[in-house]
Amino acid sequence: PIQQLAEHSTFEEIVFLLWNGRLPSKEELASLEDELKGNREVPVAIWDLARSLPKDAVPMETLRTAVSALSAFDSARDDTSQEASRLKAMQLVAKTPTVIAGMYRISQGKDPVPSNHSLTVAADFLHMLNGEIPTDIAAKSLDVGLILHAEHELNASTFAGRVIAATASDMYSSITGALGALKGPLHGGANMAAIEMLQEIGSPDAAEKYVMEKLERRELIFGFGHAVYKTTDPRAAFLKVMSERLSSESGNTNYYDISVIMEDLLMREKGLNANVDFYSASVYWDLGIPISLFSPIFAMSR
Repeated sequence: PIQQLAEHSTFEEIVFLLWNGRLPSKEELASLEDELKGNREVPVAIWDLARSLPKDAVPMETLRTAVSALSAFDSARDDTSQEASRLKAMQLVAKTPTVIAGMYRISQGKDPVPSNHSLTVAADFLHMLNGEIPTDIAAKSLDVGLILHAEHELNASTFAGRVIAATASDMYSSITGALGALKGPLHGGANMAAIEMLQEIGSPDAAEKYVMEKLERRELIFGFGHAVYKTTDPRAAFLKVMSERLSSESGNTNYYDISVIMEDLLMREKGLNANVDFYSASVYWDLGIPISLFSPIFAMSR
């Protein structure tokens, strides 16, 4: 059950689980962790590419471009054997956090921060993004976010990736296509829209008026309802706890308080539950992650 995995597991364990259909032994987990840590670095040419792009390029676009470009550095890119495919998958999982953090820093006029191989995927991403070791609760919160977003059956981006794979194309093409689908505001971009909505509301006192006016105009409210979950989205329930914990630690519960009011209102008025995008937005905000990186982090996990 996702509640058990989110509480007791790690993202690295989930990678093994999705690749092998079972959780790893301690030895298998240690081996995978070492393999991922040893493959986090990206070719210097990727940073040169990042510096050649416009500073205002959307991070999902720069990520999509970088993943496509990485294929040029893989001599086995057209080898679709199981072992070669596993190696490509491992490389992509290892390098994606490095690419997202490094390309963002370059867009801000900063240099990429080298990976710290003593850290987990989640902790090292925050380290490479901010240039400092994150707190334990920050690293754990992002790790939970990665676990909860890692897999969700045949969603739009997974479907797009599978269509490309079914043509016997290479894995980089499949993932590049999947990133294109994930970028849309009706899919991976929904958590960005959710935090922008919270910013627009501004304070808990304005939440009810905002929601009711949206409903009267029959406008979309991001972060609610789901094609699969007609009751509670278990991922959202766990992220809600993380959001409350992080906001309490920071001393600013404003967005969490707005979120709770909105959740209660939409359940009362429309019978809609919050989905994973809604509370992941406030969690990532509380972690100090730029809004433009919300969707790339979704991609990083998946």
